[in-house]
Amino acid sequence: MPNNFITAAAANWRQQLSINEKRTKTVLGVFILIYLVVGLIIDIYFNATLADVPIIKAITLLLTFKAPPIASIIMVTIAIVSIAITFVLYDKIMLLGTTYREITEKNAQSLEEKQLYNAMAELQIAAGLRYLPKIYLIDAPYMNAFASGYSEKSAMVAITTGLLSKLSRHELQAVMAHELSHIKHQDIKLTLAISVLSNIMLIAIDILFRSMFFSDRRKRDDGIFIIITTLRFVLPLLTVVLMLYLSRTREFMADAGSVELTRDNNALASALIKISNDHTNNQEAYSQAYNAVGHEDIRRAAYIFDPTQAGIRLQQSMATLFSTHPPLAARLQALGVKTR
Repeated sequence: MPNNFITAAAANWRQQLSINEKRTKTVLGVFILIYLVVGLIIDIYFNATLADVPIIKAITLLLTFKAPPIASIIMVTIAIVSIAITFVLYDKIMLLGTTYREITEKNAQSLEEKQLYNAMAELQIAAGLRYLPKIYLIDAPYMNAFASGYSEKSAMVAITTGLLSKLSRHELQAVMAHELSHIKHQDIKLTLAISVLSNIMLIAIDILFRSMFFSDRRKRDDGIFIIITTLRFVLPLLTVVLMLYLSRTREFMADAGSVELTRDNNALASALIKISNDHTNNQEAYSQAYNAVGHEDIRRAAYIFDPTQAGIRLQQSMATLFSTHPPLAARLQALGVKTR
């Protein structure tokens, strides 16, 4: 394991906390701004139509508050409520569509589940975290895991039954250390904000589009329908930009954090190779499994392994064309493991 990589990661994670906090605020601001712009466009259109004035005049009326920006207020309110719901119901949203249960010290049903809980408790102390994250087990055959939450106190870690059953204890511990490092670095809030809010934005504009498309008023509202149709194709591009805002550095740092906690680079490298090979060998079955669950695009950026890197096709937005994770070979090289 290259010492300079570990030393650099250890030295930089505190600086990364500040960067992640600023990026999260930027994402929230952009999300509200997008909703405001959509509201303004609707307001301008309706004011120009109802008052029978040029668009420039309609804009002037709005800017001078001579015409009420009703749509703008509604859209900004929806944005703020969406943010509030995201941070209040983050765990339900991140687990949406899956079959899961929480693992505690008292309800662990098998030796593997007890080992999972104990590993998390040990790593929590080693990581210097004040709170033990909630642990969720997702009933799924594929091997994956993710961490989420808006703070250390609210943090959660979820792993699939496939991961729990196919990794050794040391490999599982390395994966859990990786997820705890995400919590320690506080990039879970940034991932949560981008993953959930970008999807909410796409769902909202899609609902508007469908309601207008099948509405009897469509012929009377051709102007607003054109606007909504345009937004339906433009906003996915903006979500791609937001997804790319998730720096791949966070995965390298979480990998380094895992090695720091476990003092073993081989365990994480072995786990990543197993996860990748498992996805490649079961590509068709896992494609069906991922798409059968639904809402996978919400979790994809948070996963320890991006399934699209193994050729898994997710029936989601344009954002799936871009991976928020560095290539496996690059991660293994950073861990000091040679690949063919």
